[in-house]
Amino acid sequence: MLNGKVALITGGSRGIGKAVAIKMAELGCKVAINYVSSDKNAKEVAEYINNELKGICKIYKCNVAVEEEVKNMVKQVSEDLGDIDILVNNAGITKDNIILRLKPEDFDEVFEVNVKGAFNCIKAVARGMMKKRYGKIINISSVVGFTGNVGQANYVVTKSGLVGLTKTVALELASRGVRVNAVAPGFIETEMTDKLPDEVKNEMLNRIPLGYFGKPEDVANVVAFLASPESDYITGTTIHVNGGMYLS
Repeated sequence: MLNGKVALITGGSRGIGKAVAIKMAELGCKVAINYVSSDKNAKEVAEYINNELKGICKIYKCNVAVEEEVKNMVKQVSEDLGDIDILVNNAGITKDNIILRLKPEDFDEVFEVNVKGAFNCIKAVARGMMKKRYGKIINISSVVGFTGNVGQANYVVTKSGLVGLTKTVALELASRGVRVNAVAPGFIETEMTDKLPDEVKNEMLNRIPLGYFGKPEDVANVVAFLASPESDYITGTTIHVNGGMYLS
């Protein structure tokens, strides 16, 4: 379906990003995994894609919040694999606390990675996509960007912001054949959510009409659809993957 396309996945060494990277490889993409901290995890994903799936995958260590690092990464990916066709902005961090205790530096750091990181990556790939009049950009938002969540003012702002960024960039790039969409996962079983106390997990489970937590693959399947030709008439929208946790 996507044979030969080049896909860059930020935060692709674990969780949702890992599932997306593997799914893109299964569909025939040459995969570039961006990561910032865990060399071991990134190498394991790349080895799985290269050895088990017989695909093509390379890893790139880069802090997406730093524009110059992103520019260098995109340049290197293009030299190694070819021009980027698909960008999945998945990199994200949390620094949780209630608003009265939330440190300004923690607010800034989450914003820098989650929103400015996506902005930096979009800006770095947009010109190439516009030139060939083709590209798919998928931003990973979150259900809390629509519902809010106690103790996550900074994170919620970034996930809401990604929806606005998605709509605006979709409008700006549509005439050049570039589609820009977002996916908003609900409670997905990842390393991040595994650390939550059982009482929090139980409370969240009670809010999910389908009655169970999602898997990273549930999100990856939707990302794959948005990256495929089947979604060519969709741009500027957000698809919710949350088991009915948020209905609108």
